[in-house]
Amino acid sequence: MAGSTTAERGERQQESSGPPPVRRLRRRHLRVIVILGLVLVFLGIPTVWLFYGSDWLRAEQVSVSGTRVLTPDQVEAAADVPLGKPLISVDTDAIETRLRQKLPRIDSVDVVRSWPHGIDLKVVERTPVLMVQKAGKFIEVDDEGVRFATVSEAPKGVPALELTLSRSSSAAASLRRFGEARLVREAVRVARAVPAAVARDTRTVKVRSYDDISLELRDGRTVAWGSSEKGAAKARTLTALMKASPGARYFDVSVPTAPASSGS
Repeated sequence: MAGSTTAERGERQQESSGPPPVRRLRRRHLRVIVILGLVLVFLGIPTVWLFYGSDWLRAEQVSVSGTRVLTPDQVEAAADVPLGKPLISVDTDAIETRLRQKLPRIDSVDVVRSWPHGIDLKVVERTPVLMVQKAGKFIEVDDEGVRFATVSEAPKGVPALELTLSRSSSAAASLRRFGEARLVREAVRVARAVPAAVARDTRTVKVRSYDDISLELRDGRTVAWGSSEKGAAKARTLTALMKASPGARYFDVSVPTAPASSGS
């Protein structure tokens, strides 16, 4: 028994010599991490140089798409893309901000890096749904009520907006309550809700108050629309009313459940 015990002690002493298994694994993991780190450093330096230091990936050209009224040259000038700089360092958000500030006609723009040398500017312009005549010029208003451009010629097919607000009547109270900007947005909502066939023939959208908006058609007919509320129902009612009374000159859909027409 004593001899056997001595042998077992010797084996345990031999097993305990050297670093424990856990410590050996930690050292091995540390060596792997160091080696990987060195590899990444040597791989990263050329990559950084490629993107920032070389002439291969620099902004050299700008392309513009989506313009209708604006010209590509106008968009490119307003974008002020820093040509010659590394393409990866070009601030696309700053370009978008400059375009929106300098060219209000732009509704949205997507600024995209086109590797290896380009910046693409994909523009969506605002579309006028109404225009306001002022001092011989025409102010274009989009479908959000934004007055975004002043032009010397009236855009074709766009109705005029007339704010005929009386300061001495209930219209004055409406103006005080809602403000001119709100009334303009209400007129825009009406213009968007009008049936397409009627919209093509609309010459003027008149706003006297929040709930007194009317349309003047190019052939002299008039439509009393009321407020912008229940626009879809009013559009359906107007279409049916015009079919039922083709010779009428006046249509009232301000209360769509009780429409009326008159004149011949």
